[in-house]
Amino acid sequence: MKFNINMTKYSLNTIIFLFLILFCKSLFSQQILPLNRNLNQTIEKSINDLGANFHSSFKPYISSVDSSGFDSVLMLNRNADYKNYSWFKRKLRYENFIIVDTTDFYLTIDPLFNFSYELENSEKSKNISKIYNNTRGIIIKGILGNNLYFESLFCENQSFFNSYLNDFVSKNRIVPGQGFVKNFKTNGYDYAYATGLISYSPKKYFNFQFGHGKNFIGDGYRSLLLSDNSFNYPFFKITTNIWKLQYTNLYTTYLDLNSNHSYPGGFQRKQSTTHYLSININKYISFGMFESIIWQRADSTGSRGFDINYINPVIFYRPVEFSLGSPDNALIGSNLKIKINNNITYYSQLIIDDIDFGRSKEDSTGNGGYILNKYGYQLGIKFYDLFSIPNLYFQTEYNNVRPYVYAHKTPLQNYSHYNQALAHPFGANFKESVTILNYRFKDWFVEFKLNYAVYGADTANFHWGKDIFRSDYEAQRGFPSYNNKTGQGLHTELIFAKFRFNYLINPKTYMNVFVEFVYREEKSEITVNKASFVSFGIKTSLNNFYYDF
Repeated sequence: MKFNINMTKYSLNTIIFLFLILFCKSLFSQQILPLNRNLNQTIEKSINDLGANFHSSFKPYISSVDSSGFDSVLMLNRNADYKNYSWFKRKLRYENFIIVDTTDFYLTIDPLFNFSYELENSEKSKNISKIYNNTRGIIIKGILGNNLYFESLFCENQSFFNSYLNDFVSKNRIVPGQGFVKNFKTNGYDYAYATGLISYSPKKYFNFQFGHGKNFIGDGYRSLLLSDNSFNYPFFKITTNIWKLQYTNLYTTYLDLNSNHSYPGGFQRKQSTTHYLSININKYISFGMFESIIWQRADSTGSRGFDINYINPVIFYRPVEFSLGSPDNALIGSNLKIKINNNITYYSQLIIDDIDFGRSKEDSTGNGGYILNKYGYQLGIKFYDLFSIPNLYFQTEYNNVRPYVYAHKTPLQNYSHYNQALAHPFGANFKESVTILNYRFKDWFVEFKLNYAVYGADTANFHWGKDIFRSDYEAQRGFPSYNNKTGQGLHTELIFAKFRFNYLINPKTYMNVFVEFVYREEKSEITVNKASFVSFGIKTSLNNFYYDF
């Protein structure tokens, strides 16, 4: 008993350190593919081939560095004889900027940047004199021996945003997915973005990662389980691959920016443990099971730390959480992928926050809609080499999430981090379709993406279930209540259409020049906001940032 009590006081970093020092031998080198949708798309067709025993639903991907690894994929259509070119041409178009390559140590260093300018046409744009982004940074990657991979990234940013993004940043004090801001000049913002990772593979069956970054679960554009929508967070991840199984344990720390805090202690913390089991049932079907638990690091009883009850790597969390008196937020879900053939893949997800079919039957009105039937689902399909045209890609998906999903009676334990949802950027109480069509020819890339969403918006005095940062006990129809349905509240429709054209300069950092055209229309019963944008520039793209909301 004394041992258990002391363990609950251990920090996440202590637990991670204890795991890392257990292993000392290595079998293979590795590399982590960046969480960039376009980079992932370049390998998706091959990993979704009927003959591939690859688990595609947990990202970022891990690969050994060999002829079939990601290093060759990232080179795309580059000529194998590029080493005979001049130093300037190699560094601009083919290679990392700095390379250190010895017998047992490999290191690369590259500059990162985003120099872009945007024009907006809207009613609100009359008050905006300039819109631009100025990002400078650096990324360092390395392989030590055959088993240890590491990377570190840092970016410093100054930005002036368009009207709807400026409203978001002003309200939430963060740039979507990129962290806390401070004012810069007039109407501008200064913010920094950093990630880091140590990846260790002592055996071919195991991988251990200690990092500060993001993860993504699913095969879709969105994820209802865990996405890379929010800001970076510290995590420790164990990935086990045996036979047709991949089992992932993810231990994380999230921050709540809305809770009271003092500077010595920083923002209020909440801990989370996630299990995800992926099974390749046969060459056509892959199925994943998801469970996650979130709890306050400190509550009225004092500091809980990392609760030892949730450290067990092989367990079902809901019975454990129930045995503790149901104080925490437990979520379960699933992920399904069906390969129709080598070129067509169907995928879906289910998220369950709470479910009570028995209480639903007690509704005397016959309307159903019990507030604690909190779930959402996703349906989607992908086509590779559409119409037998190489690199012509089409994807469409539908997402539906009921009111109050991801929220909790205690707001600090909602499914969020750094003032953003950990799953879908809309939070809850919405229906959305996403359609993507793109084509790549050598280094030229063109894409059209259309988002259409219908949701029930909350206002200052009404809580219809979209805002996951408010307590379930503040629900508009009371708690508990019936007759809740998706889209209740202030009926709002959103159209977000984007056409992007870019030319790839260097695949090592996905450096490209681009032009984007965006049309955004948000209309409700009380207001209509229409805007169009044109942006252009040159940038390196290694991360996904979601502005389509």
